[in-house]
Amino acid sequence: MRVDDHRESGTTTGHVGSLMVVDPAASPGAAWGLDTVRALVEERLHLAPVLRQRLVEVPLGMSRPYWTDDPSFDLGYHLREVALPAPGSDEQLGDQVAHLHLSALDRSRPPWELTVITGLAGGRAAVYSKIHHAAVDGVSGMALLGAMLDVRPERREVPPPAEPFAPNPLPSRVGLLGRGVISMVAEGVQAALKAPPALAHLGTATGRLRAPRTPLNGSVTAERRFAFGSVPLADITNLRRRHGGTVNDVVVALCTSVLRSWLADHDALPDRPLVAAVPVSVRRGGRKSAEGNEISVMLTELPTQVSEPGHRAAATRAAIECAKERFAAVPPTLVRDLAGALPASRLAARPLLSLAGLVGPAFNLFISNVPGPRVPLWLAGAKVQSIYPVSAVTSFTGALNITVFTHGDTVDFGFIACRERVPDVWELVRYLEDAVRELAG
Repeated sequence: MRVDDHRESGTTTGHVGSLMVVDPAASPGAAWGLDTVRALVEERLHLAPVLRQRLVEVPLGMSRPYWTDDPSFDLGYHLREVALPAPGSDEQLGDQVAHLHLSALDRSRPPWELTVITGLAGGRAAVYSKIHHAAVDGVSGMALLGAMLDVRPERREVPPPAEPFAPNPLPSRVGLLGRGVISMVAEGVQAALKAPPALAHLGTATGRLRAPRTPLNGSVTAERRFAFGSVPLADITNLRRRHGGTVNDVVVALCTSVLRSWLADHDALPDRPLVAAVPVSVRRGGRKSAEGNEISVMLTELPTQVSEPGHRAAATRAAIECAKERFAAVPPTLVRDLAGALPASRLAARPLLSLAGLVGPAFNLFISNVPGPRVPLWLAGAKVQSIYPVSAVTSFTGALNITVFTHGDTVDFGFIACRERVPDVWELVRYLEDAVRELAG
């Protein structure tokens, strides 16, 4: 299976992650830790085949890499454990996650890692995981979570695999060269066919949206900061009843208020709306494969220039409706088509994007909202309290990425940022608390 995009650099990594905070107090048996999690993963590896696949590079970069079974798969390489020093605060946990999120995944092995973090205040523990974005999107990520999580404290019985894992041999260099030549020709033809319509559709998708220049845009460094916070789903539901719209509308309105507060405190609040890129699943027929990344992107305005909270929420809801109309007018495969149409060189790609009218930043940041199961969850007998997404930050996506995950009766917000541009990332959590109060009136 070919990977559509694999570009990484000294300041950009290609993985996404999550931070799961758990309470192991009621878990049976010995002390809850790495051995507990290892036993669970070993038992359920066959439910997520992508975890035993690695990327194979095509010689001379003639084509994008391919997924293939890893014949030397070693689970021990992917699991590790760290302990926070006392007092084990949320800020310490955020710093630890930012450090773990910094390093790129080893491309010579299946690109994922899982770290058990102990020593949290209140006897809690956490599990940080990261996996290459080419392997998962929101839907397939949920399938991976579903393979490892349970809906009751007792671990469910999982039937063993029908037969032992028997990996296919790695393709030979000659075979990869032949495949690369074929792919290079095919991709050249596809680029010639897709470039004009893809760029035209890109112009339609953006409409007249113009993202203002803010401190969130521009080059980023390699260092990251990570903060997290939760809002009861009941509070989100009450805000939806008060202001109308959907749960997602309320989530985006809260993010808009957070961004307004941060920009105002940094004397950088523009007089026109920000523009957010919102990933949207384009899986057809409700497919829920545990593998692969099948997303497109919807651009929506964020009316940060509106001062009154209620008016801001209404303007956010209206902007999202307009964004949905624009999104419906473009092919769901726009991102994939554009990736295939653009040349590998980013320097060559910039003029093409300019032809589509994307002068300056196309958008200011990514905001994602991933719905999860509305039931309590357990990981290896430990009660799951929160699941905070840890997404990607690049010069293209913006220096801040806000990703939200809803599960049970909690809505969890993960804020990942470039340390240089957003050093005060924990202030965003305080702004989130303020936003809930002001929208509640």
